[in-house]
Amino acid sequence: MVSTYGSCDERFDGVRKAFEENFSARGEIGAAVTVTVDGTTVVDLWGGHADRARTRPWERDTLVNVWSTTKGVVALCAHMLADRGLLDLDAPVASYWPEFAAAGKQDLPVRHLLSHRAGLSGLREPTAPADLLDWELMTSRLAAMEPWWEPGSRSGYHVLTYGYLVGEVVRRVSGRSVGRFLREEVTGPLSLDFTIGLPESEDGRAAELAHAPVPAGSEQAEIFAQMHPAAISALANPLFGADGANTLAWRRAEVPAANGHGTARAVAALYGVMACGGSWGGRRLLSAEAAERARQGQGACVDLVLGAGFGGETEIALGYWLSGSRGSYGPNPRAFGHDGYGGSCGLADPEARVSVGYVMNHMGPLISDDPRKMALVEAVYAAL
Repeated sequence: MVSTYGSCDERFDGVRKAFEENFSARGEIGAAVTVTVDGTTVVDLWGGHADRARTRPWERDTLVNVWSTTKGVVALCAHMLADRGLLDLDAPVASYWPEFAAAGKQDLPVRHLLSHRAGLSGLREPTAPADLLDWELMTSRLAAMEPWWEPGSRSGYHVLTYGYLVGEVVRRVSGRSVGRFLREEVTGPLSLDFTIGLPESEDGRAAELAHAPVPAGSEQAEIFAQMHPAAISALANPLFGADGANTLAWRRAEVPAANGHGTARAVAALYGVMACGGSWGGRRLLSAEAAERARQGQGACVDLVLGAGFGGETEIALGYWLSGSRGSYGPNPRAFGHDGYGGSCGLADPEARVSVGYVMNHMGPLISDDPRKMALVEAVYAAL
């Protein structure tokens, strides 16, 4: 029996039980979950181990790579710039990043980057894992690239390219990398334990990721054979997983679609900004109007990259996935958030003024709606 630690309001005891069941019945190694209501923490739990060998306990301040849960944090940075009048979401990307006008992209608006509708879900040329750590290489390739499909016509999940695209716009507008902007404008002032680009001083707190199950070679080939080239490029160019993400090189780099490191507490706060109308900890980061704009749906469709197997039609807002009919973020279809590869999640529900942060190191095989995350979300709403 794995011991869990922290605090849990009696009303949310079902969340504690679900969290413990994730260890006993759903293969959890180490994890943490935080739930806030109206900006007040009602659940803050952690437990298990921070390494595969189960020799290092998961502590209150253990950090872990949350993969694409980082994308919602990057979106927050872009919305802050838009709220200040420095970034127009309807303006062409090329007005901020002139090189982006190549290959017919001169009129592509910023909102298409945030909503995964830019047609740049993955690079056309072969990409090595080491290339992901080279900001100038990745952004220059994306600037020169011809879209895989007509931008704006549908979504196609930009698995890794999202961070370079939105991050470069943030850099061009603010003069700072997205990791630095986040640190100076959000996590520093709010004292939140979340970074894009992990400092060397924090290596000792970082959890080791464990592999998600990988399909056998023949099964993998069969899956790829049925995919659109844009999907193959997004999901497998390059193939990248836990081993690569455990390296110091990955931790040091800024890969804003996928390598944010943080605690569940920090994730709940960063998504809590959206759940509480743009404010957190007594500080206003966004106007109420800007926080509401972030969840404006950009059109439901079967995502070109994730396909019908993802659950039919889905809808991405401006940097976040809407809960919709799938209930990915609870029963409110207008709740929203972002999952990370293997299980992690950030959730915002402005109607309930609820936010959730869930982080873990044992990666499941799914891009979203991992059973452990869904058990926690269901328990949260059962308590409301």
